[in-house]
Amino acid sequence: MSEAERLRRQPDRRPENGSHKVADGHHFLTDPWRIHEVGLDQSTLAVSESLFALSNGHIGVRGNLDEGDPAGLPGTYLASFYESRPLPYAEAGYGYPESGQTVLNVTNGKLIRLLVDDEPLDLRYGEILSHERILDMRRGLLERVAEWRSPAGKKVRIRSTRLVSLTRRSLLAVDYRVEPIDEPLRIVAQSELVANEPTPRQSNDPRVTAVIDNALEPVENVAEGLRALLIHRTRSSRLQLASAMDHLISTPDARATEVTAQFPDWARVAVSTNLGLGQQLRLVKFVAYGWSSQRSVPALRDQVSAALLSAVDAGWEAIHREQVEAFEDFWSGADVELDGPVEIQQAARFGIFHTYQAGVRTERRAIAAKGLTGTGYDGHAFWDTEAFVLPLLTATAPDAARDALLWRLSTMDLAKERAGTLRLAGATFPWRTIRGQECSAYWPAGTAAVHVNADIAVAAARYLWWTRDEEFGHGCALPLLVETARLWMSLGYIGGDGRFHIDGVTGPDEYTALCNDNTYTNLMAAQNLRAAAEAAKEWPPAGVSNEEIMSWLGAADRMAVPYDEKKRVHEQCQGFTGWKMWDFERSARDEEYPLLLHAPYFDLYSRQVIKQADLMLAMHWCGDAFSTEEKARAFAYYEPLTVRDSSLSACTQAVMAAEVGHLDLAADYLAEAALMDLRDLERNAKDGLHIASLAGGWLALVAGFGGMRDIAGALLFRPQLPPNWKRLCFSVRRHGLRLHLEITPGKVVYSLDGDAPLELVHCSGEQREDVTVRPGKPLTRRWKAVSPLTPQPAQPPGREPYRL
Repeated sequence: MSEAERLRRQPDRRPENGSHKVADGHHFLTDPWRIHEVGLDQSTLAVSESLFALSNGHIGVRGNLDEGDPAGLPGTYLASFYESRPLPYAEAGYGYPESGQTVLNVTNGKLIRLLVDDEPLDLRYGEILSHERILDMRRGLLERVAEWRSPAGKKVRIRSTRLVSLTRRSLLAVDYRVEPIDEPLRIVAQSELVANEPTPRQSNDPRVTAVIDNALEPVENVAEGLRALLIHRTRSSRLQLASAMDHLISTPDARATEVTAQFPDWARVAVSTNLGLGQQLRLVKFVAYGWSSQRSVPALRDQVSAALLSAVDAGWEAIHREQVEAFEDFWSGADVELDGPVEIQQAARFGIFHTYQAGVRTERRAIAAKGLTGTGYDGHAFWDTEAFVLPLLTATAPDAARDALLWRLSTMDLAKERAGTLRLAGATFPWRTIRGQECSAYWPAGTAAVHVNADIAVAAARYLWWTRDEEFGHGCALPLLVETARLWMSLGYIGGDGRFHIDGVTGPDEYTALCNDNTYTNLMAAQNLRAAAEAAKEWPPAGVSNEEIMSWLGAADRMAVPYDEKKRVHEQCQGFTGWKMWDFERSARDEEYPLLLHAPYFDLYSRQVIKQADLMLAMHWCGDAFSTEEKARAFAYYEPLTVRDSSLSACTQAVMAAEVGHLDLAADYLAEAALMDLRDLERNAKDGLHIASLAGGWLALVAGFGGMRDIAGALLFRPQLPPNWKRLCFSVRRHGLRLHLEITPGKVVYSLDGDAPLELVHCSGEQREDVTVRPGKPLTRRWKAVSPLTPQPAQPPGREPYRL
């Protein structure tokens, strides 16, 4: 049996259900637990590299080929490891950030080059006899099998398994094997560390990263035996990085030659051997990374050396076993299983897998918009971490969510300093950042998007509701909530109408900037203020008086929520429904999407056109502020205005379409969110994955069709199923317990693992019932689908959702 056939017949694999063809001879098999690529399309390598990226939240490696070439975008990243660069302005202004931050491609430890009878294995030459790669999402592994004939006719098979360890935070490991196919071969394998790899510029799209060449200056290089170490320092941010590799090498040839060499920017361990038929070279490579802005060179050297010593002592098999067990534990409380389209099953797990990878071992570092899968958006973290990623992690991997929020707390001094610069009280967190400083050079869609502060604060409150982690409550949630509450009090004011107003802000929709009373911002601020008051009463902090707490509650109760009485619909912001409509027909005819690349902002800002769900996001996360009828009318009004030029939109539209009863449309938006990168729907997956959209696929399933809401600490479900689905199951972790839901037509079963009961609210249509689920005693309830109150609305011409 060939190795490719062995991979296809793994015992824990379900049968194939078709494939997604990308190019002639190159396709992806549709499998519930694996992303299985057959063939190799060199024109789409960068996309495949993003899909096959591995990470543990601290280290991220793109799915580049072992031999390095050809490559679409080489990439190895460390969380929050960046270089500073100036932000140029044609006309600077007060309060404008002066320095930007860009994630760096650090020392590449994945490289293992191969010479076959003196000819380098390079898939651009010779003939690819077969090539398969499998991302095993159940076990956290990337497997590869390739058979290649060199230009001289020599045939070789390589097999590799790559992992980024969840249990050993500093470690990347590769099991690399070479064997001849039909005749003996001379083989040379060269394992390398390479710093300052050239990084190609991908495009002129402003969402793509800046390219900084030769950002790492050498500090130290050492090699001995099969081990090598390189230490570098960034030129501007002055961060220090240590990378080291060690090996376990097995050959049948007792005369095999091993050579080690090192230079400032690269190191190599090479082995030369002769292989007969039935023999193989096995090279196990361990790579350790460490970085710091404060620790000394000797401390970093010792850190990576210790990580390698521990890895070599454990060996590949033990580290492989640790990885499998760690993922098994995660999936036991995070999996989503469905009897519906297998493409959605695969995509749902793909989204959960990559979201988990992005945050599991960040340990008080930022979770970037692309995770550690690429350089898009300069490697910055945005508000989508708290609004889309943390809801998934809070419910499935709470320790990862906790660490992400502790990182925000660690930047509090910078946020207070920024608030002072802006003449505001409390703390103002950055719109986009790596380290904590504001890095957005565009004020209207950056600094003005102050809702990021409520997103952070409410995410902290949500984590507290889900976990009852009192240490986190008074140590992290309390200061985040208090300082952001003070921000809202300094930003807003009581108007002549007796309402609390917040003017001159930008909500989630970046095509509507510098507006007054953005509904999402106002309602999230109200949640922030109420949660701050609750936390301050629970853990009274120094310097917070009862009068201040009452002022927060008063502002929350009087928060302005714009409403158009004539049209009987809530406004995205004050006056929005009276603005001139965008010419959607022209944009479709002239292929102007995304509009941000084809239209001036002053035109966008004065029209009824929506980049991404905004009011709908408010209705999702602040749903108790609206009636069922108000939600239905708003969905019908705003759906034809929303062009979805952001990957963040489809999941929210799926959630709200399900809530108002448009289940077919919800299923389409689910497919778009979940398949955003697997089908490269935005044509930019080459720059890295859309982690928030991938998390949004989970939200579309769990909050959309599962109807899950957490409202001021209460957990509610309104289960439904997409048309023609027979079953939807998912698990969440709540109060240290594991809650499982199995939704089938007309029925839902709640079951619980743990040692205590769990209270929740079960909804069927508009009926609510308080229920208690007890361990070992599944609870069954009936459900009815929501009846839509309005006809299903259309989308802007040419902007219909992706449909399977």
